[in-house]
Amino acid sequence: MSLEKKIMTSMKEAMKAKDQTALAALRAVKSEILLAKTSGDDGDLSEEEEIKLVQKLVKQRKDSARIFSEQNREDLSEPELAQAVVLEKFLPEQMGVEEITKVIEDIIAKTGAAGMKDMGKVMGIANKELAGKADGRTISTVVKAQLV
Repeated sequence: MSLEKKIMTSMKEAMKAKDQTALAALRAVKSEILLAKTSGDDGDLSEEEEIKLVQKLVKQRKDSARIFSEQNREDLSEPELAQAVVLEKFLPEQMGVEEITKVIEDIIAKTGAAGMKDMGKVMGIANKELAGKADGRTISTVVKAQLV
């Protein structure tokens, strides 16, 4: 089932349950999907593009929540985090740090990366291999730790 159909099904369930937080998050995804479809060439999104779209929305929610928390606005932070949790259900299962470290070590061995000057090369390959399975910030942290 495509992401759009899953979102519509979940929206119906959220409406029936009167879950406003989930409904807001799902409407945001639906809106982004429609925007992406209308701005694209063929009007259809690949699974990879759908995952990137949801990841972007989750990242936005988490960043907003972090900023609200820093400003002691927990009343605004909590709904953002709740929406991020709803959206994460539509992403593939995320890898743990240990799994990411193994993949990064393999990439470093293949490319022969020796230091921080090779970080861009390693990050490019890692982002392609781990797309949808790991957060970019986590990947970056692991790569920095391995290359130092």
